[in-house]
Amino acid sequence: MMNFLVSEELSFRIPVELTYEATDPYAVRMTFHLPGDAPVTWAFGRELLLDGINRPAGDGDVRVEPADPEMLSDVHIRLQVGGDRALFRAGAAPLVAFLDRTDKLVPLGQEWTLGEFGEHLEDALGRILAEENAG
Repeated sequence: MMNFLVSEELSFRIPVELTYEATDPYAVRMTFHLPGDAPVTWAFGRELLLDGINRPAGDGDVRVEPADPEMLSDVHIRLQVGGDRALFRAGAAPLVAFLDRTDKLVPLGQEWTLGEFGEHLEDALGRILAEENAG
């Protein structure tokens, strides 16, 4: 659950799911469910989320920053497409725990070993081994 901030005075808690897949090692996905609407999923950089916990990060459609730079207790996640915006407030501790779990799957800095190149390399090695066994 995260707080969806409608304005300075109005916010409400909504279900939000953060997911990470080793098949797309650079990205995290955030799916949120606004009442009466279909779920919406955003994908953005895992490193952006990590950086944004401690300092403002992002310069495009996704921005992540501490809600209060003096206290690292909450984080704002701002999503924007054109004039449409959504602002979420999440606790830093659950985000750090999530990022820790992603790091156990694919350590930060090792994404390249599992990305598109890694998949092609794995396919090529499989073909080479199959050819050696057949020949």
